Amino acid sequence: MDFIDFAQSVTDGLLFGATYALIGIGFTLIFGVMDKINLAYAAAAIAGAYASLGFLSFMAAPAVVVFLIAAAAAGLLGYGVYLCCFRFIPLANPLATLMATVGMLIFIDEVVVHMTDGMPQPYPALFDDVYIEFGEFYGLRGDLLFIFGLAIVATVVLLYLLYRTRLGLATRAVAQQPVAAQLVGMSVQRTNALTFVITGVLGGLAGAMIGASVGVLSPLLALPITVKGLIVTVIGGLGSIPGAIVAGLMVGALENFFLTWRGVTERDMYVMLLLFVFLAFRPGGIFSHSAQRD
Repeated sequence: MDFIDFAQSVTDGLLFGATYALIGIGFTLIFGVMDKINLAYAAAAIAGAYASLGFLSFMAAPAVVVFLIAAAAAGLLGYGVYLCCFRFIPLANPLATLMATVGMLIFIDEVVVHMTDGMPQPYPALFDDVYIEFGEFYGLRGDLLFIFGLAIVATVVLLYLLYRTRLGLATRAVAQQPVAAQLVGMSVQRTNALTFVITGVLGGLAGAMIGASVGVLSPLLALPITVKGLIVTVIGGLGSIPGAIVAGLMVGALENFFLTWRGVTERDMYVMLLLFVFLAFRPGGIFSHSAQRD
C-alpha cells in the first residue's frame, strides 16, 4: 500500500465513521441517563431506515425527505423500546433490562427479515455521482461528504438541546441525581422517554446514512452496527459524548484502512484488537484519567 492508497482509505473511513459516532452517541446518552445499555438501539435505527423505504414505495420523495422519515420512524421505535424494555421493568435489576433489549433486538431483526424476505433493498443517496478530485489519484466521494456534514449538523443540534434547553437541563439532572430531580418536580419517566426518542432520531439518521453510503439496506447490518456502536461507546468512555464522537471517527478510519490493507475477512478482527488494547490500558475511554491495575 502506497501513501495515496493509505490517505484515500483513511479519509473515506473517517467520513463514514460519522455514522458510527452517531450510533455511539445514542448508546452513550442512554447509558448516561439511565446507567443501562440498550442493545436494541442499532436494530431500531436500521428498522427506521427500512420504514422510510416503505414510505418511498408508496410515494416518490427526494433522499432528504427519506432520511427525515427514517429519523422520525426510528424515534417512534425508540419510544417503543423504552416502553417494552425499560418503563415497566424494575430498573434495580440491570440483567432484566439488558436481556429485554436483547430480545427486542432479535424481534426487530426478525420482523425486518420477514417483511423483506431477507433480501437487501436499494437505498437512495445524495451526491453519489459527485467525486471531488485532488490530483490524479486522490478524491472525495460526494455522498460521504454529505453524510459527514449531516452527522455534524445532527451532533450540533443534539449538543444544543443538551446544554441550551430545559429538556437538556432535565436530562442532565436526571442523569446526575434522579431523586433530587424528582424532588424539584421533574418527571424521570418523561425525561427517559424523551431521551429514547432523541437517540432514536439520531439512530434513524445514522441508519439512513449507512444505507445511502453502502447503496443497500440489509437485515444483516443490525448486529455488526450494534457491535461497532458498543466498541465506539467503550473506547470513547461510557457517558462521554465527545469520546463517542472521536472514537466513532477513529474506528471508521481504522476499519477502512484495515479493509484496504488486509481485506474484508480481517477488517473486524483488527477493530476488536483495538477494543482489547483500550480495555487493557485505558478502560475508562479516551478522555479518562489513566488507571492503575490493582
